[in-house]
Amino acid sequence: MTPKIVTFGELLLRFSKNDHLRLSQGDYFTCKFGGSEANVAVSLATLGDEVSYVTRLPDNAVGHAAAMSLMQLGVDTQHVLYGGGRIGTYYFEPAAGMRSAKVIYDRSGSAYYELKPGMIPWCTILRNAQVLHVSGITAAISQDAADATFEALDIADELGLFVSFDINYRKNLWRYGADPRQTLKRMLSRCDFMFGDAIEFEWMCERQQPPYTAIDSSFEMQMDEYNEWFQQLHEEFPRCKKWLMGMRNMVASNHHLLTALLYTDGTLLKAPIMDIPDVIDPVGVGDAFMAGLLHAIYAFPGDDQKALNYALAAATVKNTINGDFNLATDEEIMALV
Repeated sequence: MTPKIVTFGELLLRFSKNDHLRLSQGDYFTCKFGGSEANVAVSLATLGDEVSYVTRLPDNAVGHAAAMSLMQLGVDTQHVLYGGGRIGTYYFEPAAGMRSAKVIYDRSGSAYYELKPGMIPWCTILRNAQVLHVSGITAAISQDAADATFEALDIADELGLFVSFDINYRKNLWRYGADPRQTLKRMLSRCDFMFGDAIEFEWMCERQQPPYTAIDSSFEMQMDEYNEWFQQLHEEFPRCKKWLMGMRNMVASNHHLLTALLYTDGTLLKAPIMDIPDVIDPVGVGDAFMAGLLHAIYAFPGDDQKALNYALAAATVKNTINGDFNLATDEEIMALV
């Protein structure tokens, strides 16, 4: 049965320059809406799942345009709150050659930043849902936003929802005094499924793992070492039953080697290594991983290897799609699987 999924986070307006121009070059910015939890919602809706997105947006033309961008892609936005003065934004300079990408956030004082516990009717929203998806970003913006996130987790627990969590550690967002590692560990202790990239896993858990240094698809994973690493992690956070770790090695800005590991029910599974020589836009690849597995664990019950391969295929296709949203269809993903 296809579940009803609720995602919660901040919807952003992304500014960037065309043709790999730096932020300091050119006269025009292109604009796209996005944000981790919204990206997950769009991916799920594109795959045919029933998904609602919860956020707070300014009650003006920009805020309503942001919500409409999701509505047009099949996401239920009836629970979006309107208020506050502005939408959160970020500026993205893509990588080129050996030059790294650059992200500059401008989110302080946004409508979501000013979100407070009690504003969102979580009991009504979650009553008929089966899954709640949150990420570390929801707790990084402000203390009030963090409190609202834990409020949602409390009610999800009361109603018996399956909770998915993306680490999404963004160092530059944690400015209000909270300890990011301890806050994210509190969130993880309340979740049933977690996603993160290899660097985020290692940072949050403060444990070294075998390096992923693939330069082609023949790279051999150190599965015994990874298995021991995940076992220790599961002992620390026993509620979490599924752990998905995305792994990316960048040979160059447009040439990536992508794979993933899934630890579930005491078994460690590995996906193939995907050699992607023509990356167009890597933003949102982690969200594509998350949405791909969330969709697949219900589409292919009992077949965790197929679910893992599906998640990797979804993330692989996202690398070829411009913008934050993964608009890959189930047919396209299954063809790659």
